[in-house]
Amino acid sequence: MNEVLLACKELIADAKVGCTDLVFKDICLNILAKARLVLTDDQFKELRFFATEKMKNKPSPGRKIRIQ
Repeated sequence: MNEVLLACKELIADAKVGCTDLVFKDICLNILAKARLVLTDDQFKELRFFATEKMKNKPSPGRKIRIQ
């Protein structure tokens, strides 16, 4: 697997764990926009599918952020 594709997937996976849903989606869009410039069409489709699946996953119920 291409190192750039793998790095993009890792960034998306890390963002899913550490960000709120809205911030996560914004990060995904930024990663996808930049990745489009360097990945092949097939690699980009794979990354887009990966990001879409991560967006569909619901956040963990124990990870609620409370603003005071």
